[in-house]
Amino acid sequence: MLWGGVVSYSNECKERFLGVKAATLASFGAVSREVAAQMAEGVLAASGEGGADIALAITGIAGPDGGSEEKPVGTVWFAWRTRDGRSTEACERFPGDRSAVREAAAMRALEGASELARAL
Repeated sequence: MLWGGVVSYSNECKERFLGVKAATLASFGAVSREVAAQMAEGVLAASGEGGADIALAITGIAGPDGGSEEKPVGTVWFAWRTRDGRSTEACERFPGDRSAVREAAAMRALEGASELARAL
C-alpha cells in the first residue's frame, strides 16, 4: 500500500517538508547522494510510527537545461531506506530527452524499492 508521496522540486520544499539540511544543499547541491539520502530519511520521519516501511528519493537533472560538466543532463541520484535501517544509494546517467530521463528514473526508483520490499 502506498502511504504517500512528496514532490519537492525546490530546495525550500526539500528543507521544509523532508528535513534536508541547508548546509547539505549548499555543500553538495540538490543533485547529490547526500541530498537523496536526506530526502529518503525525511520521508520515513514524516510518515511517523506506523507510516511508510520503504522510502525512495529521486533527485536529478532531466533537462533540457541545468546540466554541467560535473553533473550533465541525465544525472540522477537515488536513495532507498527501510524503517528497519536498510539503505542504499545509486547514481545513474540516463540518455535522451527530459521525458526519457524522467521515465527511466521512475523505473529505476521502483526497481530499487521492489528489491527492498522483497527483502522485508
